[in-house]
Amino acid sequence: MQIILATSNKGKIREFREILDHEIKSFSEIIGPMEIEETGNSFSENALIKAKAVYEKSGREYLVISDDSGITVPLLGNEPGIFSARYAGEDATDRDNLLKLVNRLKEKGIRKTPAYYTAAIAIVGAKGSFVVHGWMHGNVIDEMRGDGGFGYDPSFIPEGFDKTLGELDKSVKTEISHRTKAIKLAIPIIGLIKKRLARQSVTSARYERKNNANNITG
Repeated sequence: MQIILATSNKGKIREFREILDHEIKSFSEIIGPMEIEETGNSFSENALIKAKAVYEKSGREYLVISDDSGITVPLLGNEPGIFSARYAGEDATDRDNLLKLVNRLKEKGIRKTPAYYTAAIAIVGAKGSFVVHGWMHGNVIDEMRGDGGFGYDPSFIPEGFDKTLGELDKSVKTEISHRTKAIKLAIPIIGLIKKRLARQSVTSARYERKNNANNITG
């Protein structure tokens, strides 16, 4: 069973490949580039929109996994939320988005405030659609520290730590991240789908052998 990731974000692709014990490819490797308009009002809606679009485009031959994630800062009116990837504009880079968040904190005179990351992972295939969530809580600060990770990591300090995700060791970040938590919830679902497909394949093979035998004897 081939798994496609409905994302072109290299950081996300890397995290999925490191955590999922399965061969996976980005959707661009299978079907080429495509634009998907994220019109949902939540992380889960946008994750499903992307996964379903890629599933249809691929000819319904693959299991598609999509992630929609971002950071929410309650004191900033829950910004950037579902707009995390385009907070500074449609063509914004990770750096652009991060700078906007830091500047918004400075404008409000906020040095440090609670925030949380959300990851919604949609799984779409022949056996239906599923969504799981993972969260990571902590604080955002009005400066950037460290050059590890990606996105808003240099300004986010997870609960229980005094360093930003940009400063923490990669293995530590992977262990506590919102995406890791969501992927771990997705693994049993993927496993169940694989078992169902395997049983279906065995049943189909038995039916075909029986049918062939009847044709011969008939």
